[in-house]
Amino acid sequence: MNRQHALQGLYAITDSSLCPDNSLVDQVAQALHGGCRIIQYRDKRLDKAEKLSLAKQLMDLCKHHQALLIINDDVNLAQSVGANGVHLGREDADLSHARIQLGEAAIIGISCYNRLDLAHNAAQAGADYVAFGRFFPSLTKPHAIQATPELLRQAKTTLNLPLVAIGGITPENGAPLIEAGADMLAVVHGIFGQPDIRAACQKLTTLFEPKEN
Repeated sequence: MNRQHALQGLYAITDSSLCPDNSLVDQVAQALHGGCRIIQYRDKRLDKAEKLSLAKQLMDLCKHHQALLIINDDVNLAQSVGANGVHLGREDADLSHARIQLGEAAIIGISCYNRLDLAHNAAQAGADYVAFGRFFPSLTKPHAIQATPELLRQAKTTLNLPLVAIGGITPENGAPLIEAGADMLAVVHGIFGQPDIRAACQKLTTLFEPKEN
């Protein structure tokens, strides 16, 4: 699977408050069975040994399901477990340093919030995808910067990169973001905060199915 084709569809992001250690791997497995093909391991705790162990398990699981594992923030952890890539925000490692450490084959995504200029800078620096949001009220980041579908439309016409939309996305509100140009929908609470993770992913993945005329 080429990189451009792989960076499409439902993008599940873990949250340690929703995915405790003893259930994280099982919850991610449910998401993968529900059709998710991109997993971002996001864990803001400081215990490196725990994170390493869990990331290794997630890497094995993603390989089994032919899915991508992206590590949030932590370039060293991504390198240690052989993850497919890393996602970087405003306060994280420099993209060029991450590229040197992880190599040309690594997928590096960049958070661009509601700023097209950041996305253009990321593209010029060699990012593999850019993420915008939040688009809707978010339980994970309630104070995150607001973005609009118009931003996706502008980005689609000026960037030759896959686009991620994030923030409060559900099966009910995700379709307009795809229509505006989102190649991936990144979801946290809408997956891991739901009673049936597999069913939640199945509903979200249907948004990417071709529409009948």
